[in-house]
Order: sequence, then structure tokens, then C-alpha cells
Amino acid sequence: MADMDRAVLDTPDTDLTGASDALQGAEADCELLDGTLVFRLGYDGTGYSGFAEQPGQHTVAGDIRRALETFLRREIDLTCAGRTDAGVHAVGQYISLSATADELEVTRSRWMRALAALLPREIAVSEVYHAAPGFSARFDARSRTYTYRIATGDAPPLLTRNVTWWHRWPLDVAAMEDAAQRLLGERDFKSFCKTSSAVGKPTHRNVQEVSFARERNLGEECLAFTIRGNAFLHSMVRAIVGTLVEVGCHRREPAWVDEVLAACDRAAAGPTAPARGLCFMDVAYDEGVLTRCP
Repeated sequence: MADMDRAVLDTPDTDLTGASDALQGAEADCELLDGTLVFRLGYDGTGYSGFAEQPGQHTVAGDIRRALETFLRREIDLTCAGRTDAGVHAVGQYISLSATADELEVTRSRWMRALAALLPREIAVSEVYHAAPGFSARFDARSRTYTYRIATGDAPPLLTRNVTWWHRWPLDVAAMEDAAQRLLGERDFKSFCKTSSAVGKPTHRNVQEVSFARERNLGEECLAFTIRGNAFLHSMVRAIVGTLVEVGCHRREPAWVDEVLAACDRAAAGPTAPARGLCFMDVAYDEGVLTRCP
């Protein structure tokens, strides 16, 4: 929180207390909710215990909530498109909160200045939107996209080490692509869900797209696996990646994935890949649902 404190002290009062003139009376009228504020943001998840707030833990949602409550001068309830695990990053997370008419009058430039100052450097808001009353970043989402990055070879990644899994050994990408195609469609992904999270809960999800690509970031090469689906279970993407890597190392055949799906047992799948390689990339909503804040 030291970085947040410094940012607040270094920022002109007009940026941080802009709510005082544009939002006069908001506290008294906060029960009259006229619309929804939606923020697109990214974060470096390295030092966080995940997105969701937890007692005694440093979380992304906790830092965001404190920043927004400081600006709005009231308590808020946040809804996110997807709750990422500890150590997982994001560039396209969405959060929503109900807002009064006065709060919806705050301009995009004021939001961007204030949140850049109030949030720690590990979190950055990239866009501000308005939506109708009752909009939910979670329940109105049509799909979510994640990318997992893997580095192979003798030399470990340096500048991208916090966002890449250094696997070391070569991977048969063609075999992994074959295995990944078997995940497409509406299926029971219980074998790819953290065991404790699957108890008594539905585990069917619809995977809509999977792909592999070679990337070069800051001069360092990696293999990027991207997956899009309507929703994901706890640790599902990382369990899928760990399973695909088993295939890529020729420890398993691509058809093994069919057996894993049929087993509906986490023990049947591969290991869970490290959190640092995973990034929440984007969320899709119906066209016209979100309007860019003026």
C-alpha cells in the first residue's frame, strides 16, 4: 500500500477529490441507482492472493475497492467477470458497480487520472464504460479469453519471467493442437477443476476456441496457448495446460484427453501449470451493452 499512499500524496487535490463537486449528494442518494459503471483493467498478479477479497490477504479486489471508495466516498459492491487465482495476471478483466446519476457524470479523463493515482502500480485501468442498471460484469459476459505462455529451451526467460512458465524441454505443438481440439464444445470439465471447488457444483462448460501461436515479447520467444469459453472452473485453464504439456512431451497421446474428460476425476488429468504463465485477456459482451464513458 506504500505505492498507493505515495501516489495520493503526489497528485493534485482536484484529481482525487473531484467527486466532491461532481458527486455532491451522492452519499445521501446512493440508494437511487441510475446505471452501472464498468471498468476494464489489468494487473500484475505476482504479489496478490488472487482477485477475490479474503480476510487477511492482499487481493486485487481489495485494492480496487479501496481506490473506488476513496474516490466515490461511499461503500461499494464490486462484481468481476472472472476471479483469477493467486499469481495469475490480467489485461482484460472487467468489473462493474451500480452508480448514481451524479457518479455517471464523472468524465473518463477524471476517472483515469484519479484511478492512476489511487491504485497501486500493479493495477491499471484501461477503459471506463457505462451500462444500464442491473448490468453485471459476470452474468452478462458471453465469453472469456485466457492465454497461457510457455518458454522452452536452455535459457530461462528474463524480462518476461513473471508472465511465462519456463518449461525447458521441447514440446510437440502439433500433438498438443490435436489434444486441445478434443476440448471443444459443451463438456463436463470436472477432471480439470480443483477438487474442492467441484463438490456439489455444475462442472459443464463450453469451450469455443483453442489455438497455439509463437510470440516474441521483449526479444524473448514463447509458445502461447489461447482458450475462449463461456466460463471456466477453478484452475481449469492451468489444469488443461498441464495436461497438454504431458502430450507435448510425448508422455501421453492426444487421445488421452478423451479419457481424461470421460473420467470426471481431477486425478486423471495432468498437473496444474504454474500460475505465472496465465493471463486473463478479454471478455466479450453483447454489442451495444457497454458505452464508452465520455
